[in-house]
Amino acid sequence: MRRLGDLEAEIMDCLWKWGKPATVREVVDAINTRRPVAYTTVMTVATILYRKGWLTRQKQGQAWHYTPVRSREAYAAALMEDALQVSEDRPAVLAHFVEQMSAEEVAALRKALRSAGRRATS
Repeated sequence: MRRLGDLEAEIMDCLWKWGKPATVREVVDAINTRRPVAYTTVMTVATILYRKGWLTRQKQGQAWHYTPVRSREAYAAALMEDALQVSEDRPAVLAHFVEQMSAEEVAALRKALRSAGRRATS
C-alpha cells in the first residue's frame, strides 16, 4: 500500500475525525484553519482518492459527499504490513517493534492476539 501524500492525508484525517460524509467545501474550510488551500485543489485530490478506492461519494444536491472506505486503523495496519514485507526476517522486525512499545500497547497487542487466536480456531 502506498503511503498517502500530504494533502491526501489531510483530507482523510478530516473525514476520519468527523466520522460522517463531508463535502469538499467542509474539508477546505477545515484545512484553511491551518494553512491556505484552494477549493479546486482539494476537489481534485478528493476525486483522485475516490478513483483510487479510498473514498466513496454520493451526490446530494449539487455537492458530492465523501466517505472513507477504510478506517484510519485499517490504513495504519496496512502500512505496518508493508513495513514487515521490507525485511526477510519478519520475526526480527516484530521483536524490534514490540521492544519499542509501551506497557499499554503490549497489553493491547496481547488482547488482539488472543482475539485473533479465537477467530482462527472458530
